[in-house]
Amino acid sequence: MKYWLMKSEPDVFSIDNLKKDKTTWWEGVRNYQARNFMKDMQVGDEVLFYHSNAEPPGVAGIAKVSKLAEPDAAQFDKKSEYHDPKATKEKPIWFCVQVAFVEKFDEVISLADLRGNDKLQDMLVLQKGSRLSVQPVEKKHFDLVKKMAAASARESAERKASGLKLKQ
Repeated sequence: MKYWLMKSEPDVFSIDNLKKDKTTWWEGVRNYQARNFMKDMQVGDEVLFYHSNAEPPGVAGIAKVSKLAEPDAAQFDKKSEYHDPKATKEKPIWFCVQVAFVEKFDEVISLADLRGNDKLQDMLVLQKGSRLSVQPVEKKHFDLVKKMAAASARESAERKASGLKLKQ
């Protein structure tokens, strides 16, 4: 199994949209390196779902690859902003995988929190100039982000519980 990070702007498609829809095709990627990463993905690979251009930007949850890469239908649709006139059904240029919802974190693990963790310093998303919308993640980094989310959820639950005790 491999691990990935996929970025989406939450006003375009958020972790809540994925939770509601259950699955989506990760279409519209128009970067060759990101496309090639999707072509390498296997069913069951896990994905950090990252909200970019958000306040705060960061990892909002977990998804998994549910279908292998197929030609991105938007490249053939002349009405789509992702249309590519050079692409043909015989020779598609762009591909996308289907991802399925796994989990929404109680709180976004912010970019600042990721940067603040010394064990994540070599994570690709934290590298200067790294703007890829689809990128590989090392298992150790994936696991650490999940631990950060679990710790955040525990802290949030403890705050809520102590607030309830104070009110009583």
